[in-house]
This record gives sequence, structure tokens and C-alpha cells, in this order.
Amino acid sequence: MKLTIAKGAEPTIPPKRFPALITNLIGILALAHAAGAAVDSGPRESVKAWSDSAARVYRRMAETDDKIIPGPRETEWAPMRDGTRLATDLYRPLLSYIGVDYPAILIRTPYNKDDLSELGYALSAFGYVAVIQDVRGAFDSEGEMRVFYDDGWGLDPTGTHWDGYDTVEWVADQSWCDGEVGMFGFSALGISASFAAGAKPPHLECQVLFVSASDLYFDAAHQGGGYRQSLVEEWLTEVGAIPEIKEKIIGQESYGSEWKEVSILARHPVIDVPIYHSGGWYDIFLQGTLNHFYGLQANGAGAARGNQKLVLGPWTHSGQDERTQGQLTYPSNSVIVDEEFENALDWFAYWLKDDDDSVLDLPPVRYYLMGAVGEEGAPGNRWREAETWPVPSATRCLYLNSDRRLLGSLPVINSSSTSFAYDPRNPVPTVGGANLNIDAGPYDQRGVEEREDVLVFTTPPLSEPLEMVGRISVLLYGSSSALDTDWTAKLSDVYPDGRSMLVTDGLRRAKFRNGFENPHLMEPGAVYEFEIDLWSTAIVFNEGHRIRLAISSSNSPRFDPNPNTGDPLRQNTEVITAINTVYHDAQRPSRLILPVTSPENHPLFRQEPHEGVPLIRLR
Repeated sequence: MKLTIAKGAEPTIPPKRFPALITNLIGILALAHAAGAAVDSGPRESVKAWSDSAARVYRRMAETDDKIIPGPRETEWAPMRDGTRLATDLYRPLLSYIGVDYPAILIRTPYNKDDLSELGYALSAFGYVAVIQDVRGAFDSEGEMRVFYDDGWGLDPTGTHWDGYDTVEWVADQSWCDGEVGMFGFSALGISASFAAGAKPPHLECQVLFVSASDLYFDAAHQGGGYRQSLVEEWLTEVGAIPEIKEKIIGQESYGSEWKEVSILARHPVIDVPIYHSGGWYDIFLQGTLNHFYGLQANGAGAARGNQKLVLGPWTHSGQDERTQGQLTYPSNSVIVDEEFENALDWFAYWLKDDDDSVLDLPPVRYYLMGAVGEEGAPGNRWREAETWPVPSATRCLYLNSDRRLLGSLPVINSSSTSFAYDPRNPVPTVGGANLNIDAGPYDQRGVEEREDVLVFTTPPLSEPLEMVGRISVLLYGSSSALDTDWTAKLSDVYPDGRSMLVTDGLRRAKFRNGFENPHLMEPGAVYEFEIDLWSTAIVFNEGHRIRLAISSSNSPRFDPNPNTGDPLRQNTEVITAINTVYHDAQRPSRLILPVTSPENHPLFRQEPHEGVPLIRLR
């Protein structure tokens, strides 16, 4: 006889439950066994962070709650439609062995399913069958590692690999599953889950995604048209991707049909699942997390539209459980990893079990407004709530001036420019930022700002705090002696002691100034407009601080240095030094464009943007 757990209820014909003390003891012992079996740090620290959080949350709740007893881990082979078998670990509540069925939470990973045993036992103890799978080509699974191309809607060369869809439907069809399936993923695991949602498996009910991308071209491989060298190459090596994947990424530097076909954003009209999103202001996929949230909130199908939640903290990609990000240490209120895991459990409980709907009362958007650290009474460093994203703001501009000041009024000089030599053999080194395998987060930029190939523009000390929340961009008027080059921009918060702490940065490859689908080489010496996307942030620049914009043409190894030859990516046979020029006069007013939330009439801004300022068209 198959017993079913009615949503929000206990089994109708259960055996006598163990006393709470014994139940909790067994659960804790299972978690302790998992902790001993798991490695100290997996290929991604974020994997360990969420596993550790699961154990902490379980132990805390076990003190008061009568939890479900998790059974032993089992491994099965899930068959895909092309015959490939994927190694899949099951963590089932004990009652599932006598016919009780449960909702399932599926996690698909390229980082070794064995590293997630703690999380599996914890989810089982909370009344789910945790299903943790090595993706195709990873560890115990069969096939080749093609990094996401097999996870979605037939994106492989044969068009027959729908591994996310097939796994969801395989799980729903098992005797221990009640047909309700959710997915949980962070980083690459979240991207894999998003590809599954894009394939629209009928039994996928909801997802929880942390630090996840939604368009592999813009969010990961070719941000601003530049090649994210360290992120792409080190990660592909770490997960053991087949060589053809790297060749494919390098060979397709334009945003062509193959990139569009794998865009999760393009699948928003068919994705119909509610998602709890979480990301960080210093995360490698920050803008992708934002785009996924508000795209589905407004344009998703079915239950997706209007049923998205978003949390953004002051975190790097793997720093959700730490106060220190880069070289700044935020207050203790910045660490909410356990609260996030509890919210994830509530999300699954509502959408998979029809349990308490209080999770729906969470604000659609919750974000951490960063502020100065180490300054008593400084504004910011607290959580804010919003009904939508982006939050309402006023567009304000700070203009580059010939005296290296950054001012809120238009330049009055008719002709003014500054030039520098950019040598790809001696690129500006990366110092912090939204990175993965190298130093990440807010780092002091003074060392690189002293270089002759870095132009620094700074405001006077602020007479009162200035708050900005949203998308940051730079409109740059520039020319080059070369056919192609890069333009980089960094926004920094300059403390009274002189530290120039990175807030966010971006790049624009010159040949993609008119869009990313087709390159257009420059005419040497001609002046062009370049829109540089610095992604988004939420920060208060405190009184006495200064706002700084640093312009250059390289940031390596975060971005692959442009050889300035105009050749397709990695097909150049030489590199040349380019003389690059930035214009900052009345006719060519290069500027930093800010989403100011308070105060809109800050004394730094003496004049509204003048007529003719083009709209910034950012992806």
C-alpha cells in the first residue's frame, strides 16, 4: 500500500513515531557522519558554505522540533533519453521505505555529489527526498563534460540532451516521490537548475537559486564584449570540460545565434516556476541574478510572474557566510546565510507541501545598503526592502574634467582630452572585483591608480552622505591610434585616510561599441561614444569621502588584454601599443552616470543632465 503525505499534514497511517529525542539524535548522527565523509572544502567554497548552514539550521531546529528520521544514502543511475546514465544519490526519509511518498528537492552538480552529503541528510530530515546528481561527464556520471549544454532544451550537437528535464521527470516518477519536485542550486548548480527550468519539465514546481547567471555571454564569458579570462579558463579546467567548450567560447566572441540559443533570459516567456533568488554586490554573476529576477517577475509564464523573491548582500561569490569581503569587514548583520537557508526551506515547504504561506509575505526585494566600515555612526550597512527592482532613483551625472576632478556640472572648456599609452604586454593588474579564482571584493586601488596608463578622476570631499542604488554606467568619448582596444572603468569609494576601495567595475571592447552582435573596427583617431556597464550596487558614500572613477584599457587577468590589432579573439599574431585618448569637454562630456536615491538634490550635482545625453542601452 502506498502512503501519501497530504500537503501540510502527517502520514495518515504512520507507524508509531520515535520520541523527539531519539529522532533528533539519529538526525544529528546522520549529519555528523556526512560531515566526516565530506571534504573540508569542495571545488567551490559556496558549496561548503551552504552545506555547513544546512547542518547548523538542522541542529538548531532539532532542539525544539520533532524532525523526520533520514535514512541511509543510496546511489542510483538516472537514465537520460539518449541512454546515458547519471550517478544520483538519494537521501530518503525512513518512512519512504514503507510506502510513504514525499516531495523531492533536486540538486545537479559538476563539483562531486559526495561533497553535498550534509545538505542531503538535512533536507531529508526536513521531510524531502534529497536527490543529488553528478551532471553528465562529472565524477561518477557517464558522458562528456559540456558545461550546461546538456542541461537544457537540446542544446548539444545532437539536440537530444535534455538532462535537467529528464532528471526532474525521472524523480517525479519514482515510488518515493509524490510528484512534486523543486530544485536547489548555487553558482554552477544554480545555472544548471535554470537550464532545467528553461526546458519546462511538467513536474518542476519551484526553485531556490543563489549567485547564479542567466545569460552566459553577458554574465560570464564576454562581459562588455571582453573575454573574462580567469573566470572562464580556470573554471573550465577545474570541472574538466572537454577542450571543444573553451574553443567554442573563444571562437564566438560576438553575441550570435549560438549564444542566444543558450540564453536563459530568452526562455523567460516559458519558465513558469516561482524562484527565490539570492546574490551579492561583489558576485561574479550579480547582474545575471538581477536580470533573472526582474525578467521573470514581470514577464515569466504562469506561477513565475509575480512570484519571485530577491535578496542581495555585500558578498563575493563564496562569501555569504563571512563578514570580511576583500579588504573590508562589514557589520555582523551582513551575514545571514542561516536565515537564507531557513527561507529556502520555507519556500520549498509552501510550493511543494502547501505549508504555511508566511514566506509569501517576505518583501519581493531585500538588499543590503553598503556604507563606510569602521566609521561609527556612518549611514548604510543595513538591510532595505523594496517592492520591485530597480528601485526608484534619479539619474545624476558626474563629469570628467581636465584637472582630473569629477564634478556635477558640465565642463566649460571647448576642447580638452587626456591620452595614455596602453601596452598589452604590460596590462593593469586586477586588484579585487567580481572575481572567482583570484582576489575578489573591495580592494584598495591606490597601487594601480598610480600607473601612467590609468586616468583617475575624483570628486571633492562630500559635504553630506550620498546614496545610490541601481545600475552604474559610464558614457565615454574616446579615440585610439588602433583599430580596436578596450575601455575599463572602476568606481571607488575614497576614504578620508586615502584608501580607494573598489565598489564596482566594467569594460567595453571598442569594436562592440555599436552592439555585441557584429564588430565594427575603429578608424584610428576618430572619436566615438563608448558605453561601459559597471553593473549594479547599493552604497552610501559617507560625508568626507570622495567618489573616484578610474579609466584605463586593461584589467588582467579579470579580462584578457586586448592586443589592439582588431583580429578575432586569440587569432592575433602580434600585439601593438595603442595611444588611447579620453575627451572631457563641453562638446564631448564623458561622464559617470549614477542612480541617486538620496538626496536627489545633493550639492555635488549643480546641473541636471543636459539635452542630448543619449540613453544608456545596457544589456
